[in-house]
Order: sequence, then C-alpha cells, then structure tokens
Amino acid sequence: MFTDQDLSVMDSIIKRYPRSRSAIMPLLHYVQSKAGYVTNEGIELIAQLLTIETAEVSAVATFYTQYKRKPVGEYHVGVCTNTLCAVMGGDEIFAGLKSHLGIENDGVTDDGKVSLEHIECNAACDYAPVVMANWEFYDNQTVQSSKDLVDAMRNGNPPAPTRGPNSLPTWKENSAVLAGINDGRANEGLQAGAPTLLGLKLSKEGK
Repeated sequence: MFTDQDLSVMDSIIKRYPRSRSAIMPLLHYVQSKAGYVTNEGIELIAQLLTIETAEVSAVATFYTQYKRKPVGEYHVGVCTNTLCAVMGGDEIFAGLKSHLGIENDGVTDDGKVSLEHIECNAACDYAPVVMANWEFYDNQTVQSSKDLVDAMRNGNPPAPTRGPNSLPTWKENSAVLAGINDGRANEGLQAGAPTLLGLKLSKEGK
C-alpha cells in the first residue's frame, strides 16, 4: 500500500525530530491521510521505521480520538455536546443528525460520504453550538443548518467553513495537514472572528 514516495515523506517527517519516536503522531496522521484511517499495516510500518514496538504505536493511535481505527466518511462531522454547546442546542443537533443520516455515533452513511461523532469541547464556546467537519469550524449551528450542511456534503458541494480555508478539505487532505504537510492554505479565510477578539478590543479601549 505504501509507495516509495510515501516512505520518502515519512522519512522527512522523522528527520524533523531530535528523537525519532517523537514522530509517532505526525506519522499516524500521514498513514490516516493515505488510507482514511490508521491501518494495522501503517502501525507496523511506523514501528519498523522508528525501531519501536507496534504496541507503542498502537497505544498512541488508540489514546487520541483524532486517530480512527476504522474508515470514516469523506466528511467526518463532529458535534460538540459539552455544557455550553449542549445548552445552546448541541444535543438537539446531534440527535437530529443521527435521525437525518440514519446512523449512530461513529457511524458512516452507506455512500461513505459522511460519518458522525459526538465530540468534546473544541474551544469555540463563543460560537456555540459548534459543528466541525474534518476539524474545520461551522459556527452558530441549528438543527436545520446542520442537516443542510451534511446534505451538501453528500451532494459533493459542502459550503466553506465559517473560519479557516475557503473550501472544505476532505478528511484525508486535512489528515495530511495534521501530519505537517503544507497545503498552502494556512492564511485563507477568516482566522478569528469578532466574538473571539471582543475581549482584546475592550482591553485596548480601556474598558
């Protein structure tokens, strides 16, 4: 599955670090960018490249929720239901999407386009309730806007995230970014909106 080019990229990732084992996390993201999830083959290859045990790689892959051990959708949707998002409608959004898509938590639609996950706080409480897709933000959501969002994904034309890139990258594309591969899109779109910057604005005004 892994080509000579893949091995070259993985070698370049390892060389970023004074201790090679520090490359475990970006290498897992890279494996995920190729297969869509962390495969057993990928874990074995990482262990081989870093000269460590496969159990050490598996321990990291199973500890962090951003690594998936089974295929997810082209667009992986996460709904925050922590306290503030829940109060603002996150629970209703999550229930509405499960019903609308006909899947449960960690489920994938039959067409492979959308998967759904209940997620913990993503530090975007000023935009609650928040939905994420491939770790990009969709702020101030409602049950209906969330249903419209996943429908657009299944039709192949998802809207741009509220903040971040001007179009929504796929799950594999953003996994490559998390591996440290520059897609040239870091400065696209809105980075921090008015609610996030309000405190800074007031402090500069002396209020």
